[in-house]
Amino acid sequence: MLKSAFLLALVLGGVSLTLENVQGQGQPVSSQKAPPDEIAPEIETPDEALSNQAENPFSNLISLPLQSNYQFNSGVSQATVTIVKLQPVIPFHLNEDWELIARTIVPITNQPSQKPGSASAFGLGDINPAFYLSPAKSGEITWGLGPTLTLPTGTDEALTSGKWSAGPALGLVFKRNPLVVSLLVNNQWSFAGWKEKPYNQLSLQPSFSYQLGDGWYLTYSPTMTANWQASDSNRWTVPVGGGFGKLIHIDHQDIKLSVQAFDNVVHPAGSSDWSARFQVQFLFPQ
Repeated sequence: MLKSAFLLALVLGGVSLTLENVQGQGQPVSSQKAPPDEIAPEIETPDEALSNQAENPFSNLISLPLQSNYQFNSGVSQATVTIVKLQPVIPFHLNEDWELIARTIVPITNQPSQKPGSASAFGLGDINPAFYLSPAKSGEITWGLGPTLTLPTGTDEALTSGKWSAGPALGLVFKRNPLVVSLLVNNQWSFAGWKEKPYNQLSLQPSFSYQLGDGWYLTYSPTMTANWQASDSNRWTVPVGGGFGKLIHIDHQDIKLSVQAFDNVVHPAGSSDWSARFQVQFLFPQ
């Protein structure tokens, strides 16, 4: 019941924002209709440009997303696992043609007991940096390519893979206001560590953002994974859902807020079947 109500509230909220935007755009600004050849193309407002830039994983924009993820109904005990992710994004200007984008995920996890008799865990998880080489000048379509790795920095046995892992990372972005669509893909293999079980996992991060006007936007940015070491029936995690957000300004600080909910339509046995995400993203235009 809670899951259905939460998803319904997000959908109704997004539909309401869309209708308000469409109604506002539909109001005439002049009693005389301009000829078709005189209609100006849609131009980004400063807020739309900044919001779209923040959605582009390879933009020349320093940002610090703080993301709270709540994974419901985990384990036999149906516990709620909370993962707070610090995800700094820092671009480095190499020359007139190339940028190096450093994207890092630092997770802090609170994991209650998953089954009777098991211990709870709280602390730092495995840190995952990635480095993308991307063209400094690009049009509607841009890309990034580079390495990613996972460091076994988890402070608790339950919060770490216990493996050093690495692999290639690739990203593609399409941008045409009011739409930004991107996809980040990587696969990592373990090459060292103290745990016996090898690590071989695919990560897919599609992202969709649509500007509604006045700082509001629709968003869908799940993380899909495939654990190639697991059996076929327990390999994939596929979240479906989405949400909405708004760009705000506090003094001179630009901040993007968003809320999303996902139904894990495919997931391993015993793992969370749905989740919610709240994100505060601090933006630092250069």
